[in-house]
Amino acid sequence: MDTGMKQAGVRKQVAETAVIRIRDLNISFGGNHVLRDFNLVLTKGESVVVLGKSGSGKSVLIKCIVGLLLPDSGSIEVFGSEITELNDEELDHIRVKIGFLFQSNALYDSMTVRENLEFPLRRRWINVEQDEINQMVMEALTNVGLENTVDMMPAELSGGMRKRIALARTLILKPEIILYDEPTSGLDPVTGREISDLIVEIQKKYNTSSLIISHEMNTVRRTANRIVILIDGKCYADGTFEELSASTDKEIQPFFSK
Repeated sequence: MDTGMKQAGVRKQVAETAVIRIRDLNISFGGNHVLRDFNLVLTKGESVVVLGKSGSGKSVLIKCIVGLLLPDSGSIEVFGSEITELNDEELDHIRVKIGFLFQSNALYDSMTVRENLEFPLRRRWINVEQDEINQMVMEALTNVGLENTVDMMPAELSGGMRKRIALARTLILKPEIILYDEPTSGLDPVTGREISDLIVEIQKKYNTSSLIISHEMNTVRRTANRIVILIDGKCYADGTFEELSASTDKEIQPFFSK
């Protein structure tokens, strides 16, 4: 088989398995051009880490993907649907398939762990009986190893436990894609490693596709199948940890230097 046919086969395979496809994405705030012709593909079951300096547009990218921000131009396809063309109801149905782990965890302090996990199931168009809700809550807590916290309040939990509960809430609807915004930021090294390993376990168990925003290199090393480096609003480099960490490019080296 010649090279052209092989490349065509690879392109066809990616097109068939892509769950997120971003083409030529541009977004500005005033005179600040955050993303410039940015391109990214996330395939089924893949874990991609987006690396970039603070303020480089990583969190803006995630908000564009879930329709919280509207880009100036470009295309964002999620499960084959163009996000920029969907109405609010259509966006909500897409978002059910996307889990979002916030950097701050975003747990409700006035709710128990059980109530926090039940919250995503209370959407008016999700029809789930209470017995099934109870099962889903306990399954999600089992996935993160915290079944015994079901009736506790967030204030009673350690930082690492709160992160796990936030992940359990993300998992409760069994999303096909999970977006992680700095999942190990502010955690001690041991807890950060546990959360990273948990992300990998969840990916393998449910074949989820993960898009991870992180600058913690231990997290990047443990979780990434592929890394995208965001520089000057563009996808500057794309490769595995081994490929990029061995690069002699002066723009790439600082991300991997000790």
